[in-house]
Amino acid sequence: MNKKRQVVKYLTFDFLAAALSWGLFFIYRKEIIEPQFFGGWDVPFELTPQFFLALIIIPSFWILFYYITGFYRNIFRRSRLLELGQTFATSVVGVIVLFFAFMLDDWIESYKNYYQSLLVLFGLHFSLTYFFRLVLTTGTIHKIHRRKIGFNTLIVGSNKKALKLFEDMNSQLRPAGNKFVGYIALKDNNEDALKDHLPNLGEIDDILNILQQNNIEEVILAFEPHEEAKASEILTVIENRQVTIWGIPDLYDFLSGTVKVNTIYSSPLIKISNGLMPAWQENTKRMLDVLFSLIAMILFFPVFVVLAVIIKSTSHGPVFYKQERVGRFGRPFHIHKLRSMVKDAENGTPALSSEDDGRITKIGRFLRKTHLDEIPQFYNVLIGEMSLVGPRPEREFYIKQIVERAPYYTHLHKLRPGITSWGQVKYGYASNVDEMLERLPYDMMYLKNISLYIDFKILIYTVMVSVKGNGK
Repeated sequence: MNKKRQVVKYLTFDFLAAALSWGLFFIYRKEIIEPQFFGGWDVPFELTPQFFLALIIIPSFWILFYYITGFYRNIFRRSRLLELGQTFATSVVGVIVLFFAFMLDDWIESYKNYYQSLLVLFGLHFSLTYFFRLVLTTGTIHKIHRRKIGFNTLIVGSNKKALKLFEDMNSQLRPAGNKFVGYIALKDNNEDALKDHLPNLGEIDDILNILQQNNIEEVILAFEPHEEAKASEILTVIENRQVTIWGIPDLYDFLSGTVKVNTIYSSPLIKISNGLMPAWQENTKRMLDVLFSLIAMILFFPVFVVLAVIIKSTSHGPVFYKQERVGRFGRPFHIHKLRSMVKDAENGTPALSSEDDGRITKIGRFLRKTHLDEIPQFYNVLIGEMSLVGPRPEREFYIKQIVERAPYYTHLHKLRPGITSWGQVKYGYASNVDEMLERLPYDMMYLKNISLYIDFKILIYTVMVSVKGNGK
């Protein structure tokens, strides 16, 4: 099961469908619409350079539009009926955009020709696009039903409810694709109903390693009502990882309408892990990250060269400072900065800086107040390790200390860390764990209120802090 290959298939056929529909529509305009304007005279049909350029630009527009709307996410978890509705809606919006961009200056006999053109382009684009998608999605669904494609699934809990769920899902004529690789039993529960059906993969305290070692894609929490406190603890640990989490509903969940299913044959489950932003906002945020990072790297290049010369000439050591931090989904990465401290400032022992820290160089104080030491992090943003706006990444050494006092801190790992953050704007750099905890509420507020609007406000305030030079 190769996700990238499947995405490439959808991209290829979406591009082909858009090119074919635009090519056929071009012929329709030249052979049907324009002759009406010229009183029935034949209009010379020529495949101009503009036509071939359009066969690249128009399909590229559609691919970008589909990406923004989140079509290429969860590529193996698709419903043909939902895909029909999504394709119809995006086709309507996209065709209207193309109409106002390219067709308002067409040679037409009457305004009715506009309606005809609009309907013909929509019909061609929608039918070709959905035809190719239907073929791909149907093939994937059939592979899932024949158990050729499966999603590694872990059951947390081993009670009778867990056993019934396993038996129901494992005996379905049209399975949902869950490939059960094992379970984890709770320590304080002597009931072990799954021991004869699945391997016990370990203890609940080792769940993160179990997820990684077994390439777990989906987790089903099978708890009794009296075990809800344990469920909350487990969610705090795993909800920030790149897995889909499901829960078994009780009667209240059915009555309250929180149980949602996409297929008639599957067992009813509650999807606990949801995206923090709508797909279009999340994808737009990522595109803006890339665009603004490229612009910033170009604009700040002269500033970077000057600062690099000053750093190198005023203190011994490299221009760049590299340090391992914990990023999205708990994955480590190396953050890059312009060096603002003396060489080997930590000497192997983690130590946070303070405002009167003697290790900070003269140019380093200026860099920190204006946040210009963060310039190299635009590279981290460009390659997807960071975002322009997000919680500031910390080192594992300090995260362990924070989690002991605020276990919910790990929820921040649902997001890409940022060059700037709500906490950074409101509080500044933290010089000890206590200050990190004081800054934490701001980052948690960002997590709960994340949006492009909030991002823009944080960026504006960050620029103001940098220009005034009153950063901490």
